[in-house]
Amino acid sequence: MNIVLDTNVLVAGLLSPFGPCGKIVRMVSSGELTLVLDARILTEYQEVLARPKFRLEQGKVTAILDFIKYRGTIVSASPLKHPLPDPDDEPFLEVAISARAACLVTGNLAHFPAESCRGAFVSSPTEFLAFYRRHMPDQG
Repeated sequence: MNIVLDTNVLVAGLLSPFGPCGKIVRMVSSGELTLVLDARILTEYQEVLARPKFRLEQGKVTAILDFIKYRGTIVSASPLKHPLPDPDDEPFLEVAISARAACLVTGNLAHFPAESCRGAFVSSPTEFLAFYRRHMPDQG
């Protein structure tokens, strides 16, 4: 299943591996889920995960980023017709729409108003896990 993962979910999953975000990151690491991204998203992942305030081990950050680059699907995305409240979120929705990803998983649902999403499924980590269990019952 192809998904787009907002940076906040990736960070939360690395900081707290036992919650919903952690489960999603483990599913990505195991190959159960494939991330769809573009160069802007990858750059944001790199910049945010390197922030000292998160105190993430750089070896682990490098490993997860290398895995994402190797196993992820890189796409070219078309610009949105309607801007989002936070322009930094636009690459995530653009990629989700262009790649026809199963879901854009974010901790900031309010940043993705339905009228801008053009039918893309945007969910919280908890909602995504329930969706995954319904659609992949043998996996989740």
